[in-house]
Amino acid sequence: MFKGFYRSVMLAMIALLSVNLSVSAHAEASIDIDQSNPFTMVEEVANKTFARFHQDEKLIATDPDHLKVIVTEELMPYVDYKYASYKVLGQYLRDTTKDQRERFVEAFKGYLISTYAQAFTEYTDQTVEYGRAEDFAGEKFVSVNIQVVEQGRPAIKLQFKARRLKDGTWKAFDLIAEGVSLLSSKQSEITNLVRQQGIESVINLLKEKTNQHIDLDANEKKS
Repeated sequence: MFKGFYRSVMLAMIALLSVNLSVSAHAEASIDIDQSNPFTMVEEVANKTFARFHQDEKLIATDPDHLKVIVTEELMPYVDYKYASYKVLGQYLRDTTKDQRERFVEAFKGYLISTYAQAFTEYTDQTVEYGRAEDFAGEKFVSVNIQVVEQGRPAIKLQFKARRLKDGTWKAFDLIAEGVSLLSSKQSEITNLVRQQGIESVINLLKEKTNQHIDLDANEKKS
């Protein structure tokens, strides 16, 4: 289920973890995120998330699932998971009840949290280069361009897609890795599962993924 999703999310988390590593963790932890500018928002969230990751390093070592707490508190407030959830349901959204939609959104949110948290364990020595910020006045959607650089490997191009909410703030909702939309790929997989097994089965599958414990040695086991 969801083949290929993990690698793309890992790249996004590398980008988030790789900026301004010399900045004081204590100082970054107190930053108030400016959601009025999508470009600075992504960088500020990156800095604050890494600061928390560094601050809680000992706790993570004893309780790897604490990574889920960090993702929940530092990343998810800036992810439009409800919008993303509705998008991945595609044409089947209109066939769901209000209760089913609410439970699917929560299940998908939990799945994202668990997947992002596991991606933290893959961080090594990658660096990130941000593209130039563009004029977003009057825009409803923008792309924040990022390039992940790892010694001995070709650079990886990423885009965080963000949308402007009714109150004027911005939230990220999609990741494009090497031209492939994460949201579109998940929509294809999830709509197929809904068609074959039904929405209730998909909700349960997402919950199962959410409940999996974080494995700090997962990367070594795969190598």
